[in-house]
Amino acid sequence: MNENGLNYIDLFAGAGGLSEGFIQSGYRPVAHVEMNEHAAKTIETRIAYYYLKDNGKIKSYYDYEKGKITREQLLEKIPKEELKTVINKEMSESTIKGIFNTIDDIKREKEIDKIDVIIGGPPCQAYSLVGRAQSSHMIVPMEDDPRNELYKMYVQFLKKYKPRMFVFENVAGIKTARGGAAFKNLQTYMKRVGYEIDYHELNAQDFGVLQSRKRVIIVGWLKGTGYEYPSFDVIHSKAEVWDLLNDLPVLKPGEEAIEHTMTDMRRLKKYVKDNDIRVKSDVLTGHIARPHTAQDIEIYKRTIDMWFENEQHERLKYDDLPEDLKTHKNRTSFVDRFKVVEGDMDHCHTILAHLSKDGHYFIHPDIEQHRSITVREAARIQSFPDNYYFEGPRTAQFVQVGNAVPPMMAKVIADK
Repeated sequence: MNENGLNYIDLFAGAGGLSEGFIQSGYRPVAHVEMNEHAAKTIETRIAYYYLKDNGKIKSYYDYEKGKITREQLLEKIPKEELKTVINKEMSESTIKGIFNTIDDIKREKEIDKIDVIIGGPPCQAYSLVGRAQSSHMIVPMEDDPRNELYKMYVQFLKKYKPRMFVFENVAGIKTARGGAAFKNLQTYMKRVGYEIDYHELNAQDFGVLQSRKRVIIVGWLKGTGYEYPSFDVIHSKAEVWDLLNDLPVLKPGEEAIEHTMTDMRRLKKYVKDNDIRVKSDVLTGHIARPHTAQDIEIYKRTIDMWFENEQHERLKYDDLPEDLKTHKNRTSFVDRFKVVEGDMDHCHTILAHLSKDGHYFIHPDIEQHRSITVREAARIQSFPDNYYFEGPRTAQFVQVGNAVPPMMAKVIADK
């Protein structure tokens, strides 16, 4: 974790997708700041994975995944100073000084002189185009959402720690939120505290991820350093989305994988092997299918049928369903609320946190399974390795996966 001697602080860390890419690239984390308890625990568990792996004690991690030891027993094996790097607090004017103090303590204890990189991005719901389309139904209108101001917290970290570079990630909607004022203000604040910046809208699909996922990535560097925005070569795999799903146990709605490990590696596709998404010793977790009503199953089958019956790949429109299968009164918006994951293409549509609500938008492409995708399948599409364990109930796990930066994309950014 310290190959290149560079360190970083991860803000609004979520489940650690961006952080994972930086760790894989050889950076060492100084701190992860995350307000959500389940996501913070997921990062702690990931710290345990790396510590035990680096110290030849990985069996204890696998024992935890198999349920042979408790989480408390797992964390007892990890030095407290390692776990201290996870700061489970909400960022605000009233808490930021305390967070600074904790990070300063870590720096002293680990004899860290300077912070090399700050990474992260505020919760994206406040800038999301889908969210803003629904803002008329919300208690707090989007323009008054306090999350719109969280970028100021990020800038306060830049001002205090003066990292040589930073990476700020967010949804494409940040550019047009509040008529573009939010994005303009963000850039002004960043420049005011001493940074030159550049930004591009990047797609995870161009980084080898089998998913179309557009994000705005701002990169900043201290004025006078002569750094610049990295140049990224397009990486397109020849794999299909099926390759990510092929070797996982077949599940019907409501079923879960009984086997913790898959000993038969013969079904593993080249893409999964080459990108270390699965290795033989990995324990399979999170592969539990939601139960579905008979009505939803029938709709899922029709949706899958329409996609595969011709090369044009037709999507099912809600109004095309027989009356006995329609339950929603709203027939004019979200007419594509049922969507199959594009198994026979080199990328699928964007994995969203909405997966926590229902799986209608993420139907497994196998008509024999006629169900929505599992947490593990969503995590694979996001390029998380199978040894990445997500804490909390299933709904919380779906939110963590849906909000994450794909680690494969993050690693390329970290490398550059």
